[in-house]
Amino acid sequence: MRGPGAITALLLMGVSCAAGLSDVSVGRFTDFTLNHSSPTEFVLHNIPSNVSFILFQVHSQYVNVTLSTSKVPTINASETGSDAGLLNELIPNQTSCSWFLDTSSPDPLVASAVTVSYSERDPIPGACNLEFSLDIDPNVHLQYNLYETVITFAPANLGHARAAQPLPCDVQTGQESRFRLQYDVYQYFLPENNLNDSVLLAHLQTMSLVRQISANGIKLATLTSSDRTTMSFSSVPGQGVIYNVVVRDPVLNTSAAYVPVHTYACNFTSAMDSCATLGKVSTKVFFTFCAIFGLLICFSGHRWLRLGFFCMGFIIFGFFMFLLLTSVTHLNHDARLSLTAVAGLLGGFLLFGYWWRFGCIYLCVMLVGLVLGFLVSAMLFFTPIGEYSSFRNDSIFWLTFACVALMVPAFLLPFPKMLNILSCSVVGSYAVVLAIASYLYTSLSYITLNVLKRALKQGLSTAYSSVPFQRNDFIIIAVWVVLAVSGVFIQLYRVRDRPPFPPTPYVVWKRQRERRITNILDPSHHLPPLRDRIRAGLTQFRDFFRKRQSWGERTPLLL
Repeated sequence: MRGPGAITALLLMGVSCAAGLSDVSVGRFTDFTLNHSSPTEFVLHNIPSNVSFILFQVHSQYVNVTLSTSKVPTINASETGSDAGLLNELIPNQTSCSWFLDTSSPDPLVASAVTVSYSERDPIPGACNLEFSLDIDPNVHLQYNLYETVITFAPANLGHARAAQPLPCDVQTGQESRFRLQYDVYQYFLPENNLNDSVLLAHLQTMSLVRQISANGIKLATLTSSDRTTMSFSSVPGQGVIYNVVVRDPVLNTSAAYVPVHTYACNFTSAMDSCATLGKVSTKVFFTFCAIFGLLICFSGHRWLRLGFFCMGFIIFGFFMFLLLTSVTHLNHDARLSLTAVAGLLGGFLLFGYWWRFGCIYLCVMLVGLVLGFLVSAMLFFTPIGEYSSFRNDSIFWLTFACVALMVPAFLLPFPKMLNILSCSVVGSYAVVLAIASYLYTSLSYITLNVLKRALKQGLSTAYSSVPFQRNDFIIIAVWVVLAVSGVFIQLYRVRDRPPFPPTPYVVWKRQRERRITNILDPSHHLPPLRDRIRAGLTQFRDFFRKRQSWGERTPLLL
């Protein structure tokens, strides 16, 4: 059975709080307001004797809160952060605990707190801490950047009774060792495109107690005590994510939860490009134009072959230019996007010019099909297949990715017309999805973004790239499918009576030129000078007028 403290928060305790807070409901998060003027004290009374440890945790959306066991915080007895927790080891006959909360924010801060108890049979989260400042650190520490989010936590130790000596953390032999403990890492996504603090505090309740974590969270991995207590995930800016770790004792069948930590992978206080305004204006303009041309090639990419080749050349050259600029330069986002657009325009003209001059349909359609193959391969690794441990190896991942991307045009190349129509419809409709993602959050943009991030960031192969799949995504998938399918059928209908591909413009021009040279002696291919044509026209008009006059004359019958 699980320890009595791990099943629920203190069921037999009363909590009284200073600073005018009313009585709180036992075992549930309590929302309150913190003021910078004075610390808020929480006091827990009537602690049962079978409770050996008390975990107190406090959460806010993004403003740091200082949690301490005294009014004057000390380094090894306080924790500062938006998700902070302290674990108290109780002494014999102790029936109460107190904590102090403070914030540096000048404005009133809405926060939430909960108290959880653990018995002597439950493992102690963070009891073998050697990296962070607390003696016992039950917190999950989080860092993020544009590419990845990394969580780190201190190893746990076996539980013990009050006043009993804890087991040494460095003992590695026998069953009575912390190395028998296992760590389950859980992930929980908040509702998409929702930055409300009350929503966050409400969902944190589902990731604080062991039973709720296992019922609501997504278990990503199980670590043993011989593994590193750190994991990395692909960052999803603007999407709220909660992480937590449950440490299990397989011998006693008990467990305990760390303090949950959350992130939006963005900055709430940034003046520009904050969490509320993630999409840059330049990005919105860029992808809006991409969506317009995407719709055109989705429904007319094969009929307007010049436009289709131009757009595909734009995608190919623009993609590689963005990779190059991001890898070797330190230009800002707007400069990179501008140079990407310039390179894309040049690439579009090059592909169109190659077809115009040489007319090698198979080579041009092969390049177009590679864009479709890239998208299909990215969609394959966007599924749970991409989370297989084999693909943590970069060599295996990129080799498999390239094979899938090449198989698509290779199989359809004997049918170049169908390959071109299918590529234009699927890729063009996905351009609309990317434009939607620049205005409204959707996980579908990470189909290609995950591949782009992995190509740019070394070491990202070990990061979990899972993203939420919620109502917005299902709606946008339906839009994408409708656009792609209708684009294929409309294009097939519009070109049903036409040859598979039109003749190359250069060949047509060359034939016309040769015809003019061959028939140079044919008078029908020459026009007289303008003066002669005017004189001939006047002569014809004069003759016609004279005939009209002669029609009016009458010859008498009798002389």
